[in-house]
Parts: sequence; structure tokens; C-alpha cells
Amino acid sequence: MSSPHITQVRQSLLDTLADLRNRDNPMEVDRARAVAQVATVLVETAKVEIDYIKATGADRSDFLEPATTLPVISNTPTAANPFPVSVTHRLNG
Repeated sequence: MSSPHITQVRQSLLDTLADLRNRDNPMEVDRARAVAQVATVLVETAKVEIDYIKATGADRSDFLEPATTLPVISNTPTAANPFPVSVTHRLNG
């Protein structure tokens, strides 16, 4: 299961709205209200997370920013990358 993210919250709320507006099979109002209450709590926790980031000087939030994944680097030569392993030399001084 992936970590919760604000875009998932938004999508869930948009899905709930679509289900409420569905004339053929509308979502029960009580269920939609429960979804909205949970979303409110999630938004409030995001606000607390922003305050925490400001107070601690952190530079990002996994809830508010998508997690970045680094590309997998292979040590096997390919036509696109015939020298996958390289060494960087630096002069001290």
C-alpha cells in the first residue's frame, strides 16, 4: 500500500462528488458526509504538517509532494550506455 498523498484525497473527494451526482445510483448522503469528514481531518493534518515543516526547517513533505524515485542504474553495459560505471576524480588542494 502506498503512502497517503493529498492527490489521493482530492481524487477521493471528486469520486464522491461524482457518485453523489449520479442520478441512476447516487451515493447515500450519510456515506458522503463521512467521506467529507475524513477528508477534513486529512486536510487538517496537512496543515499541521506544514506548520511542522516551517518550525523545523524541513524542505519537503511526503504527503504534500509526490515521492520521487531515482532511476535504477544498471552496471551492465548496453548500446545506449556502453560505460555504465564511471569514476570521478577530484584534485584536492
